Amino acid sequence: MQLRDLKTASRGEVSAAVAHSRREFLRAAAGVSAGSLFSFAPRVLRASALRPEPKAVVVTFGGGARDEETFAPEGQENIPNLVQMLFPQSTFFAQVVNKGILGHYVATASLATGVYETFNNFAAVSPHNPTVFEYFRKDLHRRANDAWVVAPSNGFNRIGESDHRAYGAGLGAGVILPKHLLASSMSAGATGYDHLLRDSYEAPFYTPELAGNEVEMQKLKDLLKLSVDDFSAHARSLASPDELSVYIARRLMREVAPSMLWITLHDIDIAHSGTYSMYVEGIRRSDRLCAEIWKAIESEPEYAGRTTMFILPDFGRDSDTDPGGNGFQHHRTGDPLSRTTWMMALGPGIRKGVVIDRPVESIDLVPTLGSLLGFQPRFAQGKALPEIA
Repeated sequence: MQLRDLKTASRGEVSAAVAHSRREFLRAAAGVSAGSLFSFAPRVLRASALRPEPKAVVVTFGGGARDEETFAPEGQENIPNLVQMLFPQSTFFAQVVNKGILGHYVATASLATGVYETFNNFAAVSPHNPTVFEYFRKDLHRRANDAWVVAPSNGFNRIGESDHRAYGAGLGAGVILPKHLLASSMSAGATGYDHLLRDSYEAPFYTPELAGNEVEMQKLKDLLKLSVDDFSAHARSLASPDELSVYIARRLMREVAPSMLWITLHDIDIAHSGTYSMYVEGIRRSDRLCAEIWKAIESEPEYAGRTTMFILPDFGRDSDTDPGGNGFQHHRTGDPLSRTTWMMALGPGIRKGVVIDRPVESIDLVPTLGSLLGFQPRFAQGKALPEIA
């Protein structure tokens, strides 16, 4: 079944066809033989006494990318790092299904809680279920600086902790909003930063109230050893908000070395503007930034050899053939192509060059992190992925 011939197929058939297409593309593009691509050798477990304390870095895309621009043959030129550098080191899940609301904040909250959250995507609320950060810190008795989120827009300022009465305030992750920090650091009349400050591509006039545990500029100076002048000067050299986020994330890794770091990239969501070339540029930049984050993990002494990295979109985008959507521009139809994504996992003990094409769910991420790091996500509804956990 071809991706362009799916109008009459069932949801399950569409998801399976997408997974098959990704699998075959990775086999061809990465030059991996069938035998090594599907080698299901048991994970190699080291003696616990020799294992350093594990860490996890999660990179999500707020604004999915379609296979036509990524894992289909015509899209491979846009993701050279994912295919040639990262996939050969990873276990790749080719059929990750999101059954929840397809809005970026609520979908990211669902990824972070392991439950399909149901609040209004544009509401200034915390997740209703405990987040992965709260499970991690409460169960493992971790300090506040050991869990951080670098978020793409002010609307994500409450992503670090839930309003659940058994967890919540004081147990979540710190949240850094690079765009907010940049705006607060700029002197009156400063120019040259507009391309870094647009808060939402989906709702450009939405300006959320900031109230949460986001980090202010003075704390950033103390935390990351970064002056306002240096931060502003470096920001001027960057091409996009995601480059700013990764810059902050790398400073955080070097100066604080949190054991759990969550980075949400958002440049791809410029697709909402309707400009195809900018959407593709966002894909290419996200591909490059994922490689940069992995290189930072491998080069930083606090992360090398002990860190598992997960890369996944929050969901996909509409099909060109669905009359209810706008193709690459939106994700409003809820069709199978907008719900079927993928995930890469890389790190110590993770099998390399393996494709898993059975269906899994996006909410399986939190239980999988729990199995890797040693905490129990009691309220999560997903399942730990045995291929990793």
